Amino acid sequence: MSEHNHHHGHGDHGHDHHDDHHDGSAIHGSMKDYVIGFILSVILTAIPFYLVMNHVIESPATTGFVILGFAAVQMVVHMVYFLHMNSKSEGGWNMLALIFTVIIVVITLAGSIWVMYHMNKNMMPNMPHVTTPQQLHDMP
Repeated sequence: MSEHNHHHGHGDHGHDHHDDHHDGSAIHGSMKDYVIGFILSVILTAIPFYLVMNHVIESPATTGFVILGFAAVQMVVHMVYFLHMNSKSEGGWNMLALIFTVIIVVITLAGSIWVMYHMNKNMMPNMPHVTTPQQLHDMP
């Protein structure tokens, strides 16, 4: 019985060694992908930072939308270069989960912006603007 277990363990060891070798070569092969992803991430972070710090775009709203655009592109870069997501991975289920997540995020953001816009628009016009705790305390 112990000989059978020993043989079985040896078989697993050989299999593990093969997996380790395969994983090592995969990491070595995709190092270029990680470097490209890192460089793109740094660039996609530096450009919006430069735009904000140097007031390149006059309108704050336009600046916000440009930053959101860069953020969306950076998310795609992270998913492709670091998470290795494509339409073939996991039989397409990763892509389906990604699409579902994007839809939920868009609905949540659009709903939040819509609610905040209407709350701001429908505020009573003669409500006092409170800026300090003392003003809040002095309100009737």
